[in-house]
Amino acid sequence: MSTKTVGDRGENLAADYLEQKGLSILERKYRTPVGEIDLIVREGRTLVFVEVKTRKSARYGRPAAAVGREKQRRIVRAALWYMNRKQGETPPCRFDVVEIYAQPGGAWSVQHIEEAFEAERI
Repeated sequence: MSTKTVGDRGENLAADYLEQKGLSILERKYRTPVGEIDLIVREGRTLVFVEVKTRKSARYGRPAAAVGREKQRRIVRAALWYMNRKQGETPPCRFDVVEIYAQPGGAWSVQHIEEAFEAERI
């Protein structure tokens, strides 16, 4: 399975998981000139910007560890771009990471990290 196929599968699993938790998917793979956001969802009034990281093994550490400071900056810039163009007002928002692990036998596990980082800290 190619890296792109694994990543696409992970994003689909993350979207399904979040929908099952009652969140509404607003955008997938939202691209801007300043960065991309994997999923933009709404939980009540809150906009949630989600980075999905999928791994076939834990050999290189936790997937969330790959969301470093520079990646966080790009996500925040893209979130601001989205809010400036799509929202009439600035709603509350947060930044989450969803980790997807491929398990032996074809199963997948999902770990949702709410408030994985804050815009003010980067």
